[in-house]
Amino acid sequence: MNQQEVSTMIAQIVRFKSKMTDENVQKTYENRAPRYRALSGLKQKFYLKFTETGEHGAVYLWESEKDIEDFRKSDLRRTIPKAYQVDGKADSQLAEVVMALRPK
Repeated sequence: MNQQEVSTMIAQIVRFKSKMTDENVQKTYENRAPRYRALSGLKQKFYLKFTETGEHGAVYLWESEKDIEDFRKSDLRRTIPKAYQVDGKADSQLAEVVMALRPK
């Protein structure tokens, strides 16, 4: 395997509008982060602020689709709309990671 190849990973990109202030969203990210660190199959999570739209979100890097399905059924996932006071519906997309710019 050369430096740019990656083992199978699934990226999940999530965007949402929140009724909370940016500062409170950030505090919620920080407070809930330990629960995400404990998730099996979650390799990394990047918390996002979309500056052009004011939306918040995340990029999750999962080991497999089964890990995503397990997360979708979890209490942690079910509490997201309330925890972040999501305004409307969150947008979520999945993509297969096919190459990495930098090695691990």
